[in-house]
Amino acid sequence: MLRSILKYAGKYKILTVLATVLVAFAVVAQILPYFFAYQVISLLIAGEGIAWQFAVVRVIGVAVCLVLNFVLYLGGLALSHVAAYNTLFNLRVSLQGKLEKLPLGVVQEKGTGNLKKLFVDDVESMELLLAHAIPEGVGNLLIPVGVLIAMFAVDWKLALLTLVMVPVGVWAVMMMTRAGFQKMDSYYRSAQVMNNTIIEYVNGMEVVKVFGRDGDSYKRYQRDVTAYRDFTLEWYRVCWPWMAVYAGVFACCALFTLPFGGMLVINGWSSLADLILVLCLSFGLGGPLLKAMRFVPSLAQVDRKVKELEKTLDAEPLKSGGKAFTGKGNAAAFENVTFAYAEKDVIKDVSLVAKEGKKTALVGESGSGKSTLAKLLVHYYDVGGGKITLGGQDIAELSLEALNARISFVSQDNFLFNTSIYENIRAGKPSATREEVLSAAEKAQCMEFIERLPNGIDTLAGDCGNALSGGERQRVSLARAILKDAPVVILDEATAFADPENEEKMERAISEVVKDKTLIVIAHRLASIQNADKIYVLDGGKVAGSGTHKELLESNEIYKRLWRISEDSAAWNVVGTKGGEA
Repeated sequence: MLRSILKYAGKYKILTVLATVLVAFAVVAQILPYFFAYQVISLLIAGEGIAWQFAVVRVIGVAVCLVLNFVLYLGGLALSHVAAYNTLFNLRVSLQGKLEKLPLGVVQEKGTGNLKKLFVDDVESMELLLAHAIPEGVGNLLIPVGVLIAMFAVDWKLALLTLVMVPVGVWAVMMMTRAGFQKMDSYYRSAQVMNNTIIEYVNGMEVVKVFGRDGDSYKRYQRDVTAYRDFTLEWYRVCWPWMAVYAGVFACCALFTLPFGGMLVINGWSSLADLILVLCLSFGLGGPLLKAMRFVPSLAQVDRKVKELEKTLDAEPLKSGGKAFTGKGNAAAFENVTFAYAEKDVIKDVSLVAKEGKKTALVGESGSGKSTLAKLLVHYYDVGGGKITLGGQDIAELSLEALNARISFVSQDNFLFNTSIYENIRAGKPSATREEVLSAAEKAQCMEFIERLPNGIDTLAGDCGNALSGGERQRVSLARAILKDAPVVILDEATAFADPENEEKMERAISEVVKDKTLIVIAHRLASIQNADKIYVLDGGKVAGSGTHKELLESNEIYKRLWRISEDSAAWNVVGTKGGEA
């Protein structure tokens, strides 16, 4: 287990070793005063006088040992903390590298709460192992071994009496660890669920309030937090009795030594001086053992966390080549593509082509696979079968940088960073000048709302862009796409949050994005794609028809039904309570 975490220590591993040595010497300095006390007590029992020089030297020895214990312990822990935090840094960098190689869709499926717990809570909890459990645990384990050897060298009979309690304490630790392991999985699963629920509860609070779902939402929140509490207490409940056993046993290592050792002395089988020395040594045995055992549960937890971290990020990495784009043109083609979410087929042998410079639309009911096809084209996932090409080149051969340079993806879920609107737009082309960013914002119809903001385009967008409305966030995303100027553009419900007043502005912004581009549009409002050069109708993950708007209205029942529903919804009115229009 230590090997699994220390492999991330790199050059700082030597600091962990040095810290362990310093702590071990600190524990030695903590035990030596018992020898000085023994020297004084043995003379007093023998009825011999004690010279003041002899006493002063022992007192000075005790003082020096106490100072050494403080300095060495502090120095060891300082080094172990330097090693620990650099190891955690290396671990997070390593995990981040693995995370970047995973398909983006897989990352999203894991959930923000789960990833936050893994990267922040679980990694941070390993600080206890690296900074304390290794140097203190190992140091405090080595010294009792040395003390027991010294006891056997003094009197093996008295040493055995002292040793009786150690196996009892070790047995209690083993029972506690085994019982804890049985409850640990439930504890960590409940912690992951609670993290996801808390984040979802906070992010969805606006919707909960608007629709009056406080009760249902809070019930789930309360249920998952209560479950975490119950699993935690259950875990502690099975461990506490064993903790009490080993804590009591190690604190009383002289429990058998004192009475039975006294009998050995009375019968002349051991000397009083040896009994006193062994008793003094036993006082230096329990403390280090208790400190060492304190870290045993953390060793079990960290072992589980390291495995969980590596298991969570052990998914199949995204298959991405390192080639530059060498295709001819910018046509996007799906050739017998299949794909499944968690072994459930959602794309089934789909073949279609989005021609260069043409507008291609994907329509179908929710769950038909439209957005999944778009995500496959931008390589959120690897296809299960078939292939996707861009300009005739398989996208799996391209480096992600090369593929991303060719495609602009504007979805209905637009994420903005908590930085200025200017920086959010410039993310589409980091090398852009301020004039280019302002021009893109102008073309995306952003300037109207930007001019009303206190700091104009330098105003902060807020967490996840929450300082802006949904339509404003979409226009900022369109500005990014305009600035990027990629030859292939995917619009996934790009006007989903636009109100009637702003829809015309959004359409003008989109026209700036798609000039002379290979355009793929996903839309529920079919009126917006009736002028498409080619429309593909999807049903249950399959292509159920293709053609122009006119051709499909004449030949495809699914498209006719979708068009009728779209027309009917466009004609909806809000009716007042007395039967008139509101």
